[in-house]
Amino acid sequence: MPPATSPTDAALAARLATEAGELLVRVRDELERDGAHAWQIMDTGDIASHRFLVQALGESHPDDAVLSEEGTEDPRRFAADRVWIVDPLDGTNEFGERGRSDWAVHVALWERGTLTAGAVSLPAHGVTFATDPPPTVPTSTRERPRLITSRHRAPYAAVLVANALECDAVRLGSAGAKAMAVVLGEADIYVHDGGMYQWDSAAPAAVAMAAGLHASRIDGSPLVYNERDPWLPDFLICRPELADAVLDAIWGDRSRS
Repeated sequence: MPPATSPTDAALAARLATEAGELLVRVRDELERDGAHAWQIMDTGDIASHRFLVQALGESHPDDAVLSEEGTEDPRRFAADRVWIVDPLDGTNEFGERGRSDWAVHVALWERGTLTAGAVSLPAHGVTFATDPPPTVPTSTRERPRLITSRHRAPYAAVLVANALECDAVRLGSAGAKAMAVVLGEADIYVHDGGMYQWDSAAPAAVAMAAGLHASRIDGSPLVYNERDPWLPDFLICRPELADAVLDAIWGDRSRS
């Protein structure tokens, strides 16, 4: 079932993800015009978006804790009922490459063990996906599932799924961009293993589940957020009718090894 969503929190997540994205577009355009090196563009964008989000959340919800990729640890989150989990710039490398659009901003809210609101903005496309109103996933008419995976590596789990389901595979940058490709109906399966943090998947998972998609760990277990260790290394989003086949492809193979 999709997580319960507070319209106010969902609206705030969407607004902040959108505004942070607009800030990033301005930063990127200005630095590219000035001839800045890619590393300067990436670092400046990371810091600017992080500062904007932390300040905005502090002003609107000063009692809430924040877990951000770019921030220092906020120890309040271990006892808090509400924790915002944000990735100010997901797909930093893509942001630093001129002309690439596969980067995102993630804003999610965790409350007492559950993701209750979230938003993913794709600023280069001028679009934001939120938990309320949830996006509508188009019906697929493809004969073969389309699997989306990393630009630079082929995760073992993705190889297993691609082979077992005879998928057409495509590559894309940030986790948010890949997850939203499934929401948009441009892909059917996004599977990742081997390296990820809570801020990489929290907002994409919230939006995907609100849209009626399957989201879990690659062993089928629930995604658990606001754990003390921010490492959450694997992630699966797919059309619900494909979930059993995807999980069988991953774990059927491993059970025989």
